[in-house]
Amino acid sequence: MTHPTDSPEDQVSFKTAAALRAAMTRLFEGRPQRTDGRLTKENLYKEARVSRATMNRAHAILAEWDEHITAHGKATPGEAKRDATIADLKKRLAAKTQECTLLENKLKAAHTAIAALFHDNEALRQQLDKNIETTVTPIRPRGRRHCR
Repeated sequence: MTHPTDSPEDQVSFKTAAALRAAMTRLFEGRPQRTDGRLTKENLYKEARVSRATMNRAHAILAEWDEHITAHGKATPGEAKRDATIADLKKRLAAKTQECTLLENKLKAAHTAIAALFHDNEALRQQLDKNIETTVTPIRPRGRRHCR
């Protein structure tokens, strides 16, 4: 990354430009020393220990800041990691929810099939009991035969 610190756009001293660049690097890398680490211009000038007015005169540095924010967003490395973790967890939750829905549907289908089989089994038992009662002939003892 080139640093046009001697650019005519910057109306700040070399020392101030260096402080702003160091602060910008710390904020982008998630290593703030004097702020909460959010990627705001307020944190930039506070991190660099310069006034807002002084920071506003560092046009090239502010252009780099804006370019970085446009390209990478305002999320700090910690926030980006957190957001990636949340996105992964949401994806895993959606997959588990889908799996649970599928298993619930299978369970409902099994419940229906078991209920139907139970009722068929009961009907067959009743039919069997009815057939046994009407077709069974009791065995009566016969008189004794003599063997010759």
